[in-house]
Amino acid sequence: MMEMQYNNLGKSGLQVSRLSLGSWLTFGKQISDDTAEALMDYAYAQGINFFDNAEIYARGKSEEVMGAILKKKGWSRDSYVVSSKAFFGIGGELPTQKGLSRKHLIEACEAALKRFQLDYLDLYYCHRPDKQTPIEETVWTMHQLIMQGKILYWGTSEWSAQEIMEAHMFAKQNHLIGPIVEQPEYNMFVRDKVEVEYSQIYKTVGLGTTTWSPLASGILSGKYNDQFPDGTRLGMEGLEWLKERNLTQERITAVLGLTELAKELGLSLPVMSLAWCLKNPNVSTVILGASKLVQLQENMKALSAQELLTPTVMQRIEDILNNKPIFPAY
Repeated sequence: MMEMQYNNLGKSGLQVSRLSLGSWLTFGKQISDDTAEALMDYAYAQGINFFDNAEIYARGKSEEVMGAILKKKGWSRDSYVVSSKAFFGIGGELPTQKGLSRKHLIEACEAALKRFQLDYLDLYYCHRPDKQTPIEETVWTMHQLIMQGKILYWGTSEWSAQEIMEAHMFAKQNHLIGPIVEQPEYNMFVRDKVEVEYSQIYKTVGLGTTTWSPLASGILSGKYNDQFPDGTRLGMEGLEWLKERNLTQERITAVLGLTELAKELGLSLPVMSLAWCLKNPNVSTVILGASKLVQLQENMKALSAQELLTPTVMQRIEDILNNKPIFPAY
């Protein structure tokens, strides 16, 4: 197994492992706490230092499970990076229980720290843009949370390039700390934001990326090639939107072609798909989601698989996908 590689997160000094472990849909929901512990144990032993979470994941339970594991393991606090995200709340429907207002961001941060049993968060994300809160209020609040030592860095998730730049401009004008990272979806089927929309930001203010759904909710694991299996996330109640968006005939056809190519390279489809994400120099870390230890063990092979993805192979993948994003003509 190849040794873990690390990247600076954007232009910050924070180094994160190229592969990281996320808890969406798994911790506190799809898997037992023992499995969650086994996954974190293995990840940490392999050099993974970033564990991703959010207030909405299992409505707070995910952070409690992760926090209890961190406490039990007693790993040195300076050896790992942990995140939370605020926007959706933990299920409350009242107007002050979600969004990016100063009130919600501060309350959500305090609540996350309690659930994690930690003194501070390394990364704190605005989980979506909030059209009802001025960006100025959000930037000020994040800056204040940093000044109070409750968070160390902040970022965004699924924001547009324009919104990210607005946050940076306001931060710069007022000598505040701006966002260092964006968490976008990125995989062979979802490419525009990472490859085109943010292309200028990497060069200018700098932008780290902690990308999610590298296997397109499991489509790129190949498990949907023949029929719809039981017990997968696309079959979970409440996730019908995920199934409709991901399981299209066009994608299944592409996946069959990709499966053949992976076989030719002596790789599994998930490993090739993860290695493809890692080949993008603007991807700081790829967040893995796993419900079984063997999945995580298999996925770790993506680090060494990168060298098999030569320019020729990358072009063959491009030909199968036939979805290369178009750069606007400036």
